[in-house]
Amino acid sequence: MQGQVGSLVAVIAVLAMLGATVGAVFRLRARRGIATAMQRATYDVLHTATLAAEPLKTGLTTDSAGKASRHLRTLVGAVGLAITDGERCLAYDGRGGHHADQLTAAASRAVRNGRSVVLNGSDLPCDRVDCVVGGAVVAPLTGPGGAAEAALVAVSDGQPAPGLVQATLEAARWAGSQLAVAELESSRERLARAEVRALRAQISPHFIYNALTAIASFVRTDPVRARELILEFAEFTRYSFRAHGEFTTLAEELRSIDRYLTIERARFGDRLQVRLQIAPEVLPVNLPFLCLQPLVENAVRHGLSRKPGVGMVSIEARDAGAECHITVEDDGVGMDPAVFEQHAPESEDAHHVGLVNVDERLRSVFGDHNGLVVETAPGAGTKVSMRVPKFHPGVRA
Repeated sequence: MQGQVGSLVAVIAVLAMLGATVGAVFRLRARRGIATAMQRATYDVLHTATLAAEPLKTGLTTDSAGKASRHLRTLVGAVGLAITDGERCLAYDGRGGHHADQLTAAASRAVRNGRSVVLNGSDLPCDRVDCVVGGAVVAPLTGPGGAAEAALVAVSDGQPAPGLVQATLEAARWAGSQLAVAELESSRERLARAEVRALRAQISPHFIYNALTAIASFVRTDPVRARELILEFAEFTRYSFRAHGEFTTLAEELRSIDRYLTIERARFGDRLQVRLQIAPEVLPVNLPFLCLQPLVENAVRHGLSRKPGVGMVSIEARDAGAECHITVEDDGVGMDPAVFEQHAPESEDAHHVGLVNVDERLRSVFGDHNGLVVETAPGAGTKVSMRVPKFHPGVRA
């Protein structure tokens, strides 16, 4: 009997230990996780907002509105939610979709007036006995210029409560800021394309005339050489004036530079020396189109053409872990560093415009910490360096 009692006590002790251990594990997990209801609610709101932000950052279209509407409805806690562009309903999520035309008309008025509107049941008449729509909140979405360009409409199953009104107004203000980001990104892309066009225009007067003159000098004396130079010139211009793609690979950019230097050697002869040091592993790196050629042209045209005797242009691309480090250096006449200072007046021939253009494009694509670094002084040559990430979101040739 005593043995049985002892065994029972031992079993109870073991169970107690197991219970304490399980309790400790659950308490530990609770401490590691989101412990309070407020923290859970904060996480849910931020996560839902992130899901809605991704499509909105691409701009307001039928597709982006459709992807964002479900998450926006969850954020405001509405029965249904519509997104309009002021003229038509781009997306509707939830119940009450048969009121889309009425809600779109109300949204159009709100966009024109630039004011939010609260609708009640009398503003949304309906003959359906199963209709749950009792009211709605219409909040304009303000664009980058401060004008209303679209609207968010939250539908309620009764008279809209103050909480729904405030939530809809805040959600509309937040969604408008995401659309402003989309417009900013679109503006930056348009600016980048315009800057590429400016570089192409810069190449035309400064290079084409000299190239054709150099080729013409070989037509009678060395027609084979003239033919080769014409083909190199044709390939160079084809690449420089291509109609698609904001980005290219380092390998493609170097091929174009080789053609450029081939033509320039025809002009300068042995006066122009070139040294290349390119790590093979960085050749596939993507970078903005025409961001190296202006640096090399600057080195030849403004560094070596004004220098008596032989001049050297060095192009180096090194593997630096997550980055590719590129330098273009010449031992020419150099220049005054003041020409690169912000708001500095341009010289008569604006020879630094190409470098400033490349610097702005690199900063626009990769961030301010990835601009050009220029080391120069009169009589000391010029060295231009850049750091290009091997992988960057949205950058692909």
